[in-house]
Amino acid sequence: MSLIKSISGIRGTIGGKPSENLTPTDIVKFVAAYARLLKEQHHGRLKTILGRDARVSGPMVRDIVRGTLTGCGIDVIDIDFATTPTTEMAVTRLKAAGGIILTASHNPAQWNALKLLNSKGEFISAEEGKRILEIAADEDFHFAGFDDLGTYEENHEMDRMHMDEILKLKYVDVKAIRKANLKVAIDCVNSVGGLIIPDLLEKLGVREVIKLYCEPTGIFPHNPEPLPENLSEIAATVKKKQADVGFVVDPDVDRLAILNEDGSMFGEEYTLVAVADYILARAGGGNTVSNLSSTLALKDITEKHGGTYASAAVGEVNVVEMMKKTGAIIGGEGNGGVIYPNLHYGRDALVGIALFLSHLTRSGIKCSELRKQYPSYTISKNKIELSSGINVDEVLNRIKNHYSGNRIIDIDGVKILFEKEWVHLRKSNTEPIIRIYAESSDHEKAGMLANQVMEQIRRLVNG
Repeated sequence: MSLIKSISGIRGTIGGKPSENLTPTDIVKFVAAYARLLKEQHHGRLKTILGRDARVSGPMVRDIVRGTLTGCGIDVIDIDFATTPTTEMAVTRLKAAGGIILTASHNPAQWNALKLLNSKGEFISAEEGKRILEIAADEDFHFAGFDDLGTYEENHEMDRMHMDEILKLKYVDVKAIRKANLKVAIDCVNSVGGLIIPDLLEKLGVREVIKLYCEPTGIFPHNPEPLPENLSEIAATVKKKQADVGFVVDPDVDRLAILNEDGSMFGEEYTLVAVADYILARAGGGNTVSNLSSTLALKDITEKHGGTYASAAVGEVNVVEMMKKTGAIIGGEGNGGVIYPNLHYGRDALVGIALFLSHLTRSGIKCSELRKQYPSYTISKNKIELSSGINVDEVLNRIKNHYSGNRIIDIDGVKILFEKEWVHLRKSNTEPIIRIYAESSDHEKAGMLANQVMEQIRRLVNG
C-alpha cells in the first residue's frame, strides 16, 4: 500500500510491513522523533495535545501515540474526538508545546496520519519537518526512565471552547441567522463533524438541522473528499427537504463545501471567496491570501474592496506564512479551506459555516443568488505522466522559458499568468507526473488552455 513521509507529517495505509505502510513500528518511530524535536525547542516539563477523527484505526493509533509520548517523558492531554481546528486551538488554550492530530483528512478509511503542530497550534515548518525525518531515520531519540514518564489526562471541553470563541467573533451575526429561520442540511461523513456541527448550528440560531451521516463510526458512506461527484445524496436531500443551504465537511472538518437551495454546488473554490467578501465588506477592506492553485475570484473580490491579494505556495503552512507577512485579514485554500486569523491560523470549516451563514442571512437573498454575484471562473485539473528517467525539473524550466513573455511565478512549480487566465504546473514528489491546473472563464476555455501547455510539454519531451 503506501507510507508517505513528508515535512508536514506522516501519512499511510494501516497494516502491512514497517516502512511500507503506517504500522505501529512507524508510529512509534516518528512520534518519538517529534518528541525529541519538542525537547530541543522547549525546556522543562512539556505537554502535548492529542486529538483524532473517527477513523476505525483511530483508537489503535491513539494508544500507540499516547504511550510513545509518555514514554518519552511528555505529558499528554487527550481531547479524543475533535476536529483539526479544535485541536489546533486547544494547543494554545492549554499552553502546550505542540499537538498531534490523528487524521488522514479526506483520504479513504484505510488511511491514517500524524499531523504535527507547533506551540502556536499551527503545522510545523518545513525545517522542523526535515529535522523530524532526520531524527527518525537515525533513530536518534531517547526514552524516559520509570521515574520520569509523562502523565496522561482527558479533556472533553474543547468543542465547547471552540464554539464559544466562534460565537464571540465580531462578524458572526447570530441575531441575523436566528431571524432568518433557516433550515440547513449537513453531511459529516460519519466523523467528528457530526458531534460539533449540529451543536454549533443550534447555538447560531438555525431553526432546523437535517443530519446526514453524523454518527462518528468512521465508516464513510461515500468517498470522504467533499467534491461534487461525492455529494449526490445531500444534493438531493437539500432539494427534497427544501433546505436553505447544505454544508459538507471532510473527516477532520478543515474543508467546507456548500450546496445551494436547489441542490446545485456553490463551488468549493467559492467558499473562501464568499466568506472573504463578507469579511472585507464588514472590515472596510483588507488583504487576502490563497495558494497558487486557487481561483482568481478571490483577487477580484479583494481588489473590489480596495485590498491587495497575494498568492502562496500550495500547503496550509505556506498560506499562513504569507498571511502573516502581508497582514491578511482572511485567507485560505480553494479546496474549501477558510483561515480567519481573528480566531486562529488554521483552515476551519466551523468558522467558515458561521461566517457564511452571517453573510447569507444579512444579504437577504437565496444561496444560489449569492453565488451569482461572484466572478465566474472554472478550473480544469489535469496531469501528464512522463517516462521514467525524465528530468521533471528541467521540463518545468523549459516551459518557464517558453512562456517568458508572460508573468511567471515559480515559488511552487511554474504558474503562468495571462490577463484573466492562468496555468499552474507542479511536479509530484513521488512519481514522474506533472499536475496541470488551468483556470479560465468557462470549462471549455480552461481545458483548451491546459491542453495547450500539455502539448508543449510533449513537444519538449519528444524533441
